[in-house]
Amino acid sequence: MTSSLELLHAAKTVLLTTYKRDGTAVRTPVSIAFDGERAFFRTWHKAWKAKRLANNSRVEVAPCTFRGKPAGPAIRARATLLQGDNARRAAEALAKRHPVLQGILVPLAHRLMRYRTMHYLLFADAEHVESRER
Repeated sequence: MTSSLELLHAAKTVLLTTYKRDGTAVRTPVSIAFDGERAFFRTWHKAWKAKRLANNSRVEVAPCTFRGKPAGPAIRARATLLQGDNARRAAEALAKRHPVLQGILVPLAHRLMRYRTMHYLLFADAEHVESRER
């Protein structure tokens, strides 16, 4: 059985929708990478999306342009924070897929700004969500 996240394999950037405590949706473009069927993204520890994910792991992901314009339907998913070897595998996958941005620039910026990098794994939910392009 194929994961619905496989629909995102062609996308290098996805529109990640996280939810505030009051249920308000917040959309942010993030780089995505895959290791087999596993999908990863990263952020830093003080980013608002990391705080929202700590309170609610439910997300939606949709292929999008680099600037965040949706390019396909959204998929319901859950984001899980990775630690140790799993986080290293996610970092390697991101660096391999996006060598300049995620392999050099983002890690360097995080080090210089003293950010702790947070890596997440996406798990697809069974249902698809209609595209919100309108």
